[in-house]
Amino acid sequence: MFHPVVDLGTGAVVAVEAHAGPPAASRPEMRVDPAAEDVRRAVEAARATADLGTALPLQIGLRAESLTYGDPFLAELHHGLAETGRRPQEFIVCVAGGFPPALRPTVAGALSALRGAGYLVGLAGLGAGHAPLDLLVDGASFLLKLDPELARRSGSEPRRSALVASLVELAHRLGTHVLAPGLATQDQIVHLRELGVRLVQGPALAPPEWRPGMPVTVPVAAREDPAPAPDAGLGPRVSEFTLPAVTLPHTATADEVLTVLNAETGVTSVVLVDERQRPRAMVDRTRFLLRLSGAYGHALHAHRPAARLADQPRPVPRTVPAVAALRAAGRETERVYDDLVVVDEVGRCLGIVRVADLIRGLSP
Repeated sequence: MFHPVVDLGTGAVVAVEAHAGPPAASRPEMRVDPAAEDVRRAVEAARATADLGTALPLQIGLRAESLTYGDPFLAELHHGLAETGRRPQEFIVCVAGGFPPALRPTVAGALSALRGAGYLVGLAGLGAGHAPLDLLVDGASFLLKLDPELARRSGSEPRRSALVASLVELAHRLGTHVLAPGLATQDQIVHLRELGVRLVQGPALAPPEWRPGMPVTVPVAAREDPAPAPDAGLGPRVSEFTLPAVTLPHTATADEVLTVLNAETGVTSVVLVDERQRPRAMVDRTRFLLRLSGAYGHALHAHRPAARLADQPRPVPRTVPAVAALRAAGRETERVYDDLVVVDEVGRCLGIVRVADLIRGLSP
């Protein structure tokens, strides 16, 4: 099964969650190794998505208990995912569930190792999962995924709504995203949007037979977005507006980029990265398609490096104020609306920021 992760700011699908099928039938007396089953499900989900030809980031789930197996588990997972042809930065790894307090250092170390390898890491079941709050600081650098029941009931229960609003505020201060899964009605989506949640999933957005490339249903906001809370500092950081990036190796051909853009109409740019996941070039959708649609454009460029039709990336650190990023975007008149590339402390691509989002988010 495939579930789209939808950005309410644009209505675009920005990632895909995939679920593998149940394990093959076995004798009743045989016990399934939970950690091995985690690896199997993650790898099968990645393979199934690869067969569909989408370049969107893939969201996969792991149990926190599996991380307590340490390096052997991580090595098996990394090897299995690498065999699918996807690179670490193309995965959003969401860890759910609890673990004994004594194993917290092992879990925190495993989360750090996943981040170090380039995976985007998140914690799932927020609001109901048995994870210490300080693990949000030490473990999840990209995504906090709400408990589905909490997300659904927040629209009708004020106390749960207050809890979600507090978690959203916490996530913004930590520089990470909130994802609300399992939303079943349009009213639930509108309510979560009013609470500041930007990324959502659920049957209200797409039917069970949804596949990458198919449309999604996003409600038109009947009410205005909530006004941002006053901030005595420099305002929100750019990380609050960061979306998953679609990346390809910097050696990709123009035809490979074209395939990605044709498959995903909501993709506004493709970041070309090197072997260390550092941005080397940025392909703007509009300019790229114009170049290829001209006379002999496809014949001239299709099998040559896409970097020839790309621009220099405009990197911004994830910790800078959004207003500073907006000012930086405005310095280049011809590229003022090009996506910005958000990078971490060592220059690796963490995602993109759309300038239009910054303008909306910073407008009074």
